[in-house]
This record gives sequence, C-alpha cells and structure tokens, in this order.
Amino acid sequence: MEPDRVADAAALAARIPDGALLALAPDYAGAPMAVVRELVRRGARDLRLCGVPQLGLPADILIGAGCVAVIETAAIGLGELGIAPCFERARRAGRITVVDSTCPAIHSALQAAEKGVPFLPLRGVLGSDLVAARPDWKVIDNPFPPHDPILLVPAIRPDVALLHAPVADRDGNVWIGVRRELMLMAHAARTTLVSVERIVEGSLLADPLRAPGTIPGLYVTAYAQVRGGAAPTALWGEAADLGALETYARAAESERGFEAWLEAWLAA
Repeated sequence: MEPDRVADAAALAARIPDGALLALAPDYAGAPMAVVRELVRRGARDLRLCGVPQLGLPADILIGAGCVAVIETAAIGLGELGIAPCFERARRAGRITVVDSTCPAIHSALQAAEKGVPFLPLRGVLGSDLVAARPDWKVIDNPFPPHDPILLVPAIRPDVALLHAPVADRDGNVWIGVRRELMLMAHAARTTLVSVERIVEGSLLADPLRAPGTIPGLYVTAYAQVRGGAAPTALWGEAADLGALETYARAAESERGFEAWLEAWLAA
C-alpha cells in the first residue's frame, strides 16, 4: 500500500490523535518542528512522548503548551543551551509523568517492536538504580550458560513515529542518511508521518548510494513537502539557527516569557 501524500504539516498533525504514544528523535536528527506547531495550534492533549533516545526542543514546546502527559526518554534538554525549561517547570509542578530510561534500553525496546517480539534482553543497565525504578523491567537468570542475570526490556510500539527529512520521492520513500534511529522508529511504529524539504522524481531505492539510508514507502503512512520544516533546528549538514534557539531558551526561562514566544511562533 502506497503512503498518502498530503498537503501540508497541518494534514500530518491531524493524523495524530490525542493520547497517542509519539516517537520523536533528537533535534539533530530531523526535528518535525512544523508539525509540532500544528499540534499546538490544534490544542493536542495527553500525548505520550518517547525520546529516540532523547528529547529536545519539539518536546519542550509541546510540554510548555500543555500537550503532553507522559515522557519516556534517556534525556531531555536544549543541547549546549542547557536544560529544557518548560519540561523542568512541568516536572517540578507534577504536571507530567517522567519515565526514566537509557539510550540502550529505548533502542532495545523499539527493536523488540520492530522484530514483533514482546521484549529484548539487555545487560548494560544491570547494577544501576534505574532497574529498581522500572517495575516493568524484569531481571531473570540467563537460561543459557553462564546463567548470569539479564534484564528484559518490554517492547515499545509507538502509535506514531514523527520526523522531518531532507527528501522523499513520489513513491513515499524517505531518505534519512545515517540517522538509523529514524529507520528504527518507522519500523517499530504503527504509523509513520514524515515532513520533507523536497520531493524528487525517480526512486530513491533505485539509487545505490541513497538506498541504504532510505526508509521504504512500505513503512511510511503519510508524507508532505514542508520546506523549512525542521527550523530552527539542524538538518543534515544545515546548521541550526543558534540565534533563534538562544531566543527561545531565554524566553522560556519563565512561563510568561514562554507564552509570549509561543504566541509569536504560532502567528508566524
């Protein structure tokens, strides 16, 4: 079944229901900023965000706008600009639930969903305080020699994987280059929604240089051309707009400042 080509970011956002488990990649790997703006405009509520494996600016905006109920992530922040201020306020006020995880645990959980199995084993987290904080994780004896303890991490199957990419073709194949976390998201999720900078003729899968870094249209539910859809974050060799990010970080230090920034951003 071919993916749907839709008109714009708003059409993609309309396919994300309230309460959805939404997988987002880090800001350097295709942040879907234009679609996030449309989610805020719509007044989305009770979203559950999964960082693959961490969250950044899109998550902080959604949290500040009151769109998020739960996050599961290895980290959340604004990179060199420090903490994610809306997240920090919401966490302190108890407005969101935070499920602590680690990069390997999230990748393993998504790989389990990708493979259609209920869990995957993992060793690296054993011995940390995090295991006690996650009752859904199970430690068992390895059934094979040397019968040592091993951690079982349950599968994470997102309702929606949402990303922005540089290019798609008219068959809905999406080039992501070396950002393999985006391929994993698409494989694991029930629905994959993609905004792209441009749509090209011909098949990306027919290009031997691009095919290995291309999500086949089989795993894409809908896509739309949205120029500048990741701005002000970075996108595949294009630098982030540091000035715009610094403006956000300063404004979002206070709730009133964030609200003023958000009003201007939604009006843009």
